[in-house]
Amino acid sequence: MLLNYTLHLLLRSVNGASGTSAKNLLLGASLWREEGAYLHLEIGPRSYSTSTMTERFDCYYCRDNLHGKKYVMKDEKHVCTKCFDKLCANTCAECRRPIGADAKELNHKNRHWHEDCFRCAKCYKPLANEPFSARDDGKIMCGTCGSREDGNRCQACYKVVMPGTQNVEYKNKVWHEECFTCFECKQPIRSQSFLNKGDDIFCGPCHEKKFAKKCFHCKQPITSGGISYQDQPWHSECFVCRTCRKGLAGTRFTSHEEHVYCVDCYKTSVAKQCNGCKNPITGFGHGTNVVNYEGHSWHEYCFNCKKCSLSLANKRFVINGEDIYCPDCAKKL
Repeated sequence: MLLNYTLHLLLRSVNGASGTSAKNLLLGASLWREEGAYLHLEIGPRSYSTSTMTERFDCYYCRDNLHGKKYVMKDEKHVCTKCFDKLCANTCAECRRPIGADAKELNHKNRHWHEDCFRCAKCYKPLANEPFSARDDGKIMCGTCGSREDGNRCQACYKVVMPGTQNVEYKNKVWHEECFTCFECKQPIRSQSFLNKGDDIFCGPCHEKKFAKKCFHCKQPITSGGISYQDQPWHSECFVCRTCRKGLAGTRFTSHEEHVYCVDCYKTSVAKQCNGCKNPITGFGHGTNVVNYEGHSWHEYCFNCKKCSLSLANKRFVINGEDIYCPDCAKKL
């Protein structure tokens, strides 16, 4: 009676007609299943089988009688194990030796391995029951080594960014989370906002410190808003009257000795008084021209003869006490 059988990784004992126990045989691995990025191995039948027989039957090649012996069915031909190993066995893609009838064989995409030869090309981990990846160059790698070889590399340390690890993607580039740091302070950005200057990344505080305009008054960075006066930037809250501290943005003001004043404080605290009308000389509106003489000041329109009211701006005049006179009226005093 002819006994054909199929083995799955674990070997099964086959008894011949003589009652002796046949050696364990593995017929091969031919089925594969793809899971995620990797392929998993499953065990299935080869296209040949082994058995024992009680009737006379000869090996296809050497014509030895196969009665009571192990043989292999190869392409519907009966082959003794010796001829199978010599003439029919597949060659291992790793060690280049034949994979005999008694050996465990794994195959993938028309390539064949001894079970012990099917290892990661990088770390040599056995892969018979492990996920693996097949590279274009023919190398077989475990999941970890495959990710390291084919994964994205960090723009800072150039090491592989492993799948599932914390990372940052920006402008089609990737960094380890701890490698995505501020160019200035070298601290990881993590969940903070950041700005770039060329190819360099800066956290908010460092970008402000390095690139933002600085207020003319307090010398601190201006992060938003601000005003400009005499080509100098100011915080709006810093641009205030020196005397009353009232904000001057959008209002009339004047400056004196590098300080700014509102109109009211300038009149009362800074402006000179006209020696004629006793009002402050502010330079606002009517009477912006000023006449100065020996520590006294006048609005131009107030610099008149005390007697005849003749304007004496740009003319000869005579001082008598705090009053001014034209030459003709001065002769009559």
